[in-house]
Amino acid sequence: MNFDDLANRYLDGQASAEEVRQLEEFLLAQSSSRRLFADLANLDSALAEQAAGWEPQSLTLPVKPMRTTTARTWLAAAAALTVLLTGTWWWQSATQVHATVARGIGINAFPQGMEIHGKHYSIQAGTVEFITALGAHVVIEAPASFQFESAQRLHMKHGRVAADVPPSAKGFTVITPTGKAVDLGTKFGVDVPQQGQAEIHVFQGEVIAQSAKGGKRQSLRDGQAYSLQSGAGASREIRSAAFIQPDETQSLQAALSSGQRSQSDAAIAALRKDEALIALLDFEDENLPPGTFRMTQGRWPGTRAPEFVNVGDHMKLNAGAEHAWPQLTLAAWVRLDRLESPYQSLYHTDGWDEDKRGQVHWIIKDDATMRLALKRNTLPPDSGEKDGFPDSLTPVLPKNGRWVHVAVTYDADARRIRFYLNGLFDKESLQATAHPALLGPAQIGNWNSKDRKLSGRVDELILLGRTMTDAEIRALFDAGNPYH
Repeated sequence: MNFDDLANRYLDGQASAEEVRQLEEFLLAQSSSRRLFADLANLDSALAEQAAGWEPQSLTLPVKPMRTTTARTWLAAAAALTVLLTGTWWWQSATQVHATVARGIGINAFPQGMEIHGKHYSIQAGTVEFITALGAHVVIEAPASFQFESAQRLHMKHGRVAADVPPSAKGFTVITPTGKAVDLGTKFGVDVPQQGQAEIHVFQGEVIAQSAKGGKRQSLRDGQAYSLQSGAGASREIRSAAFIQPDETQSLQAALSSGQRSQSDAAIAALRKDEALIALLDFEDENLPPGTFRMTQGRWPGTRAPEFVNVGDHMKLNAGAEHAWPQLTLAAWVRLDRLESPYQSLYHTDGWDEDKRGQVHWIIKDDATMRLALKRNTLPPDSGEKDGFPDSLTPVLPKNGRWVHVAVTYDADARRIRFYLNGLFDKESLQATAHPALLGPAQIGNWNSKDRKLSGRVDELILLGRTMTDAEIRALFDAGNPYH
């Protein structure tokens, strides 16, 4: 039996005398095992109560019932633990360097090489990548409030953190107000909203999760997620794209340093002057459209984007109802977590009525391709399209969960639909019957008639009453691309 299994059986009060003996050998022989056991032992109700507060307190190891009568074995194990615990004083040391700043993106308060001690930090905009003293790469995205209690303990009051933990830092722990996560050699993320339960998302490896106030330990592996609800947790669907990963920060920083943000702002300013503009949502206005959604950081530090997480999340938009539109361009930046079956809504007019020709449904299918459906439009018999609607060719869900730019143009007179991904033309579909687009009351990120929730973030949604050219869409992508 390996160390992880032995430690968990002991902490669950199920270890036999032989298993305790094996655990003792691990603890006496390996400092890394002693360090990891301390983090696992922290998963108790006393420290769960600490997680609800903010000031660090002394470590208390709970006494667990054991199925053994061998006192000598237990005393030897306890002695090993005592040696370990007497060395934990430095966890609270204000002078200990727990981490250093690898890079700060859109934030000047964390210059490269800055040493991080036990201080509390709050950031309102930007992203910071840290490297702990034991080599873990930790990315924290604003808005966030946090404290490194040690190289192995990060206390998140709120915010998002993604960690890439090497074997040298096995046991890295993230503490939240509603529970905690202990790494067992993995890549994982923790989302701590200002209100509600924290969530743990495991991208690779294994994490031990425990909710506050006596919740049981839960082992999470690749592709699993868990909500740290008070007293008991609950499984969630993985949201890998909700976190900025360590391998993403360098290209984000390079784009900012090259002046990409200014180019993006200039492109949006030019679009606002376009006479054909129907709607442009950059979500920076305090008067946001109505709906149910979470506001998170957008593509650029300090910007905002709506995030659709839960069933029923949506944003309402009422634009373009004054007349039908023979030409239309739809475009947006999206950061998708996963694909829902069968569809995810980018933009849906509220209805799909037989007497309202041209109502628009722009969706992402469960095979990750786009679809633009207009009511009562038809395809030629030899179109080869699936399900009777025009679809794009290339999947829009990247493996690395990054921002992508999606766009589609529609010309009713030419009976033509053209799809674009990241500024590049993807596919053209001809229509046998093509009605002018009918807009008006609509939803972004869902459709009220059926649950077609988009899982992820949307930024810079554009509705334009003309067809943009290939060159214009390429320029729009180039200007707004947050990566370099």
